[in-house]
Order: sequence, then structure tokens, then C-alpha cells
Amino acid sequence: MDLLVVTTETVPGYRVREVLGPVYGTMVRSRNVVGTSLGGIAAFFGGKQSGDRNMVNQTRDDALTELRSNAQDLGANAVLAMRFDSGEFDSGQGTVMESITAYGTAVVLVPEGQ
Repeated sequence: MDLLVVTTETVPGYRVREVLGPVYGTMVRSRNVVGTSLGGIAAFFGGKQSGDRNMVNQTRDDALTELRSNAQDLGANAVLAMRFDSGEFDSGQGTVMESITAYGTAVVLVPEGQ
């Protein structure tokens, strides 16, 4: 089985043989000056913020990739109870940074009956 990542605490047909511990994947990203300016203009007029949405989606995917890598490094074949946490902060230079952390519990799953 490839590394399975689920938001549930159990997986039907499998049992947890070993809990390896918490794992995390954190990514921080900012928009460039042009993206920030265009985003500000779009926000002024309302509507979808596709640039921001794309940045958040890519940041989330990168955090999930890092989570998977960290779980595999521990010898896990699954991550249970995966969640995302996100926030943004000012870098101190007027640039907004978006951070997303994916976290869960790295485990070794085996089919029930083994």
C-alpha cells in the first residue's frame, strides 16, 4: 500500500499495528509584488481571488507532500486524523506570508486478522 493519508481515525479493514507519532508538513509562501498589487485591485472590485486561491492550493499541496515525506521517513504506511492549520502574518516589510501546516498521526497499518 502506498502511504495513505486520511482524516479519519480508523481505516475499514485495517488495524493499527504501531503508532509512530505525530508528523507535520509546514509550508510558508508569499506573493510577489505584482501578484499582491493585482490581488489588491481585484479585492477592491470584488469577485474571485484566483491568484490567492492558487497560492493557497499550492501551499497546501506542498505541506501535504512534506507530511507524507516525514511519515515515510518514520517508516509509516499511513497518516491518520490528518488536519490542516493555516494562517498568515506580515513579514515585517508589508509582505503577507501564508503558512499552512498539515499534521496527523503516523502509523503502521496491517490488514485485520494479521
